[in-house]
Amino acid sequence: MSLVERRPGQTAVPAGLRPLTTYLFERAESTRPAFTFLDYATDRDGTEHTLTWAELAARVNSVAAELSRVTARGARVAVLAPQDLTYVTAFLGALHAGCVAVPLFAPEVSQHGGRLVNVLADCAAEVWLTSRGALEDVRALAEQNPVPMPKQIIAVDELPQAEDFQAPQVDLDDPAYLQYTSGSTRDPAGAVITHRGITANAWQAKAGFGLDESWTFAGWIPFFHDMGLVQLLAEPLFSGGRSVFMTPFSFIMRPVRWLRQMSNVQNVLSAAPNFAFDYVVKKVKEEERAGLDLSGVRVVINGSEPVRDTTIAEFAEAFGPYGFAPEAHRPSFGLAEATVFVTNTGEEGPTVTSFDRAALAEDRGVTVEPGTPGELRLVAAGRPVGQTVHIVHPIECTPRGEGEVGEIWVSGPNVATGYWRQPERTEETFGGTLAGEAGTFLRTGDLGLVHDGLLYITGRIKDLIIIDGKNHYPQDIEATVQEAHPAIRRDHVAAFAIRDESGVEGAAVVAEYSRKAGEGELDEKEISRAVRRAVSATHDVKLRGFKLVPPGGVLRTSSGKVARAATKQKHWDEP
Repeated sequence: MSLVERRPGQTAVPAGLRPLTTYLFERAESTRPAFTFLDYATDRDGTEHTLTWAELAARVNSVAAELSRVTARGARVAVLAPQDLTYVTAFLGALHAGCVAVPLFAPEVSQHGGRLVNVLADCAAEVWLTSRGALEDVRALAEQNPVPMPKQIIAVDELPQAEDFQAPQVDLDDPAYLQYTSGSTRDPAGAVITHRGITANAWQAKAGFGLDESWTFAGWIPFFHDMGLVQLLAEPLFSGGRSVFMTPFSFIMRPVRWLRQMSNVQNVLSAAPNFAFDYVVKKVKEEERAGLDLSGVRVVINGSEPVRDTTIAEFAEAFGPYGFAPEAHRPSFGLAEATVFVTNTGEEGPTVTSFDRAALAEDRGVTVEPGTPGELRLVAAGRPVGQTVHIVHPIECTPRGEGEVGEIWVSGPNVATGYWRQPERTEETFGGTLAGEAGTFLRTGDLGLVHDGLLYITGRIKDLIIIDGKNHYPQDIEATVQEAHPAIRRDHVAAFAIRDESGVEGAAVVAEYSRKAGEGELDEKEISRAVRRAVSATHDVKLRGFKLVPPGGVLRTSSGKVARAATKQKHWDEP
């Protein structure tokens, strides 16, 4: 089964695309605001720091000029700046100089320090770009860790203006940056995104959502994450709109800031993982909602992790009275190996469909009426724009039919050319072939089906729990567990497969208890019984193991997803 276009009249990605920074320098004389950083570090109410298009172009030119002086075109350049305007200028400066950017983060993000060291060792960047404020930490990182020493460490906000610099010509098929995926810390994989890939994906988002220079791109997703890099940096540059961003920490500390960022503004596009919508509903108090006007929010992308129908309903109920339109909630699907965006929901808004759980366990998407016993409600991820999606049998590599579960394969100009210095892994992931179809396909590792022309995501191949020949999706079991007892912390549950001495597979769960529950006496036996009963009744699965752990016990990736394999490794010793 294949999906090609989101709606009639849309065409393939146009041939006239240019490197991303070209669109910046076309606006180099404009005094309109381009990028605004909302700084909450010193002021609880936030301080705005803004660059106009003209100011941004000048700063990017300065970075590119310095890079051209100290290194060669095609050199890898690591961006180790904080989430502020220096990050924007550093990343774009690397692209403008014809270098290969490696979007990372400042060493102050200590919880991901091991990941940072391993990625730097893998990419062997010749130059590191940072800010004046982070310079000391970056130098310490170089001196105290087993990473290849860079030729130069540059604070981009200390560079003089470059008056006469002429940037080298960049080919669309040259590598633009390495997007390291948020998977294993010990085995980093850098997807090679070309200038064509990033610009094509920006065009796909623009065409899919109807974007232009009147839009404001608001959010807090980190720039080192594929969603943040495209939604808050590349897309505003391509479409000509304004980017208004803050740090993830600012959002976590006071989630109402995200809502206020979008309030009283017309034509807003934002994006976040599913947990953020639940977090806002739970944490933003009624008195904080006073004065919100979300009527100008036209698109809020929900992606990067499984989208729950309950999340969509609860967010609409909570913020509908403040002008939020339910159809503005746009569940989507994407991954770093496709730059980011693959499918998105159109102006009709979310579509929720009830499927028979038992049939899905046998790879069949059989719809049932809402409320039917044994139903599993899935949220559609929409349709692609300017790329093709196939549902394929993951072992036989043959197309699946309508309603049949298979691996999601993708082809399009936005797909990465492979993984940096990993030819075997590149062939395995990017070398999918289908009879009767030209070229190769990206094998996403995600499972899904097509129903009524819409893509539904069912899970990850590597995360499947197979019991008695039937497939069980961990996120489905996790959703059941978190509702089984009020002491369990929402969105902090990991389900995975374990094997007994004879190699027979079963299911196990690690769940955090909530901070509030931890303040009193926990009856772990009662919680365990409630969880086991719920999983047995809902999934016909007898849990082989259950562990209740303190907050922080369920590990997460750098992009905030539940790290099931790492959590299993931490808490479970298999025979």
